[in-house]
Amino acid sequence: MFEVLPLLPADPILGLSTAYREDPNPLKIDLGVGVYKDEQGKTPILSSVAKAQRILLQTEDSKTYITPQGVQGYIDGMLELLLGKGHPTLLEDRVAAVQAPGGCGALRILSELLKRCDSELTVWVSDPTWANHIPLIGNAGLKIETYPYFDKASASIKFDQMVDCLKQVKKGDVVLLHGCCHNPTGADLTEQQWQVVLELAQKQGFVPFIDVAYQGFGDGLEQDAYGVRLLSANLPEVIVAASCSKNFGLYRERVGLAVMVTATPTIRKSIQTQIQSIARGIYSMPPSYGGALVDIILHDDELKAEWKAEVEQMRVRMQSLRHLLVDKLAEKGADRDFNFVNKQKGMFSYLCISPEQVQAIRTKHSVYFVDSSRVNIAGISQNNVDALATALVDVL
Repeated sequence: MFEVLPLLPADPILGLSTAYREDPNPLKIDLGVGVYKDEQGKTPILSSVAKAQRILLQTEDSKTYITPQGVQGYIDGMLELLLGKGHPTLLEDRVAAVQAPGGCGALRILSELLKRCDSELTVWVSDPTWANHIPLIGNAGLKIETYPYFDKASASIKFDQMVDCLKQVKKGDVVLLHGCCHNPTGADLTEQQWQVVLELAQKQGFVPFIDVAYQGFGDGLEQDAYGVRLLSANLPEVIVAASCSKNFGLYRERVGLAVMVTATPTIRKSIQTQIQSIARGIYSMPPSYGGALVDIILHDDELKAEWKAEVEQMRVRMQSLRHLLVDKLAEKGADRDFNFVNKQKGMFSYLCISPEQVQAIRTKHSVYFVDSSRVNIAGISQNNVDALATALVDVL
């Protein structure tokens, strides 16, 4: 029966990785897949994580299933990280949560929950948004629409147009927002703009769905949680999908959290059973290892302090790489001002060039990033920035 299924095209980003591996050019540059890289181009195991692994190895005494909701210490620690200690929703017992297989797993669990609530609702996503948002949400059977977000011509957020669109969103619909370090553009809402979004949600009655995948990579761990904390404290319902892939470096462990802020403790109890039921129907029981590592780190004062310092080190390095690239482009005579790259935040930047120019850079100079012009800033290094700037100036 399988002969009826056609061959599918390669995933744009994974296909790019394949092309990069097959390129024989020893000077090739990979700015595609969104993983943090150090100066040597490696994705390191954080020192705090390595220490937590040793602790877990010494203390874990069973391989039986953990509870259906996941490692409770992980959930508690992550909720405090996201919402802040003493957040009213936590004090009032209004937050349901389950450990999920990565941020993707959290997005899918929450999308299935929305489907159970109202199969006719629409999820509004930014234009552009992370490409995998579309299948993760759409494959749950939900309708997807877009709201304006980023203007390539001016390299800035189209906030007025975004607001005009959100004013048309009907009550009960869902608006997907990036908590920080917008993927793919790196262009984040200001605190004042988050306040406007809050007021729109209060007036229109839509439910914010916040994807928090890069907390700590923008302005800092506390600052990057501003939007999710503001909306959660002032709205009856907020949905949050969180990931530990980037800020803990636990990519292959697939550690995420699906969170529902509810209106009352009674509703919270119902929603907790629903999201556990959804998880049970997808993958049965949650994995333990990655969540257990985060639990150890967040509840050991010394390890937590070391982890925070490591996150800050990654954040500062990526910001310095932005400045380095912009300076090199100016030094090599770029005929446009790329200073907007310095204003973008996190792991990604939109270079705001055409797909044809991206293809030319790939063909002529073996520099690999996606056609939208999204580059992984962490893939830049002291060793390749000259070649990268030369390639960009040549093609532009």
